[in-house]
Amino acid sequence: MTHPSQSPHASPRALRVAHAHASREPRVSPSVLIVEDHEDTRFILKTLIEMSGYRVLEAGDGFEALEIAERERPDIVVMDGSLPFLDGLSTTRRLREHTSGRDLPVVILSGHTTPEYQADALAAGCDGYLAKPIDFDQLQAILQRLLRDRATQ
Repeated sequence: MTHPSQSPHASPRALRVAHAHASREPRVSPSVLIVEDHEDTRFILKTLIEMSGYRVLEAGDGFEALEIAERERPDIVVMDGSLPFLDGLSTTRRLREHTSGRDLPVVILSGHTTPEYQADALAAGCDGYLAKPIDFDQLQAILQRLLRDRATQ
């Protein structure tokens, strides 16, 4: 089958559409760094987030998250609040100390639902908070909002 732009019988509209598709630069999906120490939860998050069209990076603890964030420069971080070695809030504070992480949106996922913990999360620099069990529709809405806000900055 020939490309519409190569056909001598191609309509002007087909030529415009073919040219528009050919001249588009490939879109790069936003990258999401998932920081979760429980493999099953991380797998579920990864699967759902990838199904939404995002590229996913993974870390199992706060120190690994800091390394990956510095090396890969994700567009957003989804982080468990209770992590081994370095918890989610401490990891967020450390991200904020580095130039590369200063403006990086962070969404904290936590089983801690007290207003005090939510206030601590915001004070640590988190941009979003979602209580576990995770409502994926809410998570998706938060990701979209934070990425849209970041794109307009």
